[in-house]
Amino acid sequence: MFKTAVTDLFGIKYPIVGGTMMWISTPEFVSAISNAGGLGILASAIYQSRETFAEAVERTKALTREPFAVNLNLFPMMRPIDNNEYLDVLIDKGVRIVETSGHSAPGDLCARFKKAGLVWIHKCVGVRYALKVQEMGADAITVVGYENGGATGRLDIGTMVLIPRVAESLKVPVIGGGGISDGKGFLATLALGAQGVIIGTRLLATREAPIHDNLKTALVGATELDTMLIMRSIGATHRVWANAAAKKCAELEASQAALPQILTIVAGEKAREMYEGGDIDLGVISCGQGVGLIHDIPTVKELFERIIREAEQALDCIRRF
Repeated sequence: MFKTAVTDLFGIKYPIVGGTMMWISTPEFVSAISNAGGLGILASAIYQSRETFAEAVERTKALTREPFAVNLNLFPMMRPIDNNEYLDVLIDKGVRIVETSGHSAPGDLCARFKKAGLVWIHKCVGVRYALKVQEMGADAITVVGYENGGATGRLDIGTMVLIPRVAESLKVPVIGGGGISDGKGFLATLALGAQGVIIGTRLLATREAPIHDNLKTALVGATELDTMLIMRSIGATHRVWANAAAKKCAELEASQAALPQILTIVAGEKAREMYEGGDIDLGVISCGQGVGLIHDIPTVKELFERIIREAEQALDCIRRF
């Protein structure tokens, strides 16, 4: 059940995509998602050089025989990356699926995607942007509603409206998300017109997620009220878990602090230290409102099987109405 254009396009068992997460979407975690029947996406921006990135791709290939994708990050970064070099690696290593995300479409890359025969997913925030990348040749479009963790974009449109608006406007498959943590959310996303579902926050509380157990336990104990928006003052709005670091960032923004001060709080290295060391207030972590639906820490495989089972049960209940 739930075979869609997305499962056909990517060659996966379930129409579930694991959201790309900085410092978290490593070869081990990506392969766990793919081995569980979804599409794992390797975060290329984690890697400092073409060589270390190539090693990560090889590591992923060694850990799974199932399809996986690589994300090329188009957002402004403290350490700029030459995505053309990383694309060379994808083509050389035989990776078949590429995801792009950022403030603008990758005009300088999409011709190379097509020439290499890659399946190209682009993640964007609304209809206008989705239509643009469809015209550029994107094979699938990902959109996530305002409930999502991480970058929320500038439109502030919820999942219930955004997904059907994009789906009715496009000819290519849509992957939708924003607050999806269980089978009911999965089924609702498909009912809204998406051909696949992207999940991020819920995957943080899985056994394979490469974050400290302290943080996983804290997320299990969080509610839908325990997220907040930060970095809007610098044009990079993110929804994050409302820990001490996030609240400090909000205080700095309210006092009109300079960008360097804000960056000392939200720097990726602080988050990485938090993931590894377990100090849950050291950095910020992207977190959607769906965190309120997290109640345990299963394996990724157990989670996906549960989501599909719950979706089938919910569909049966609807049919009996």
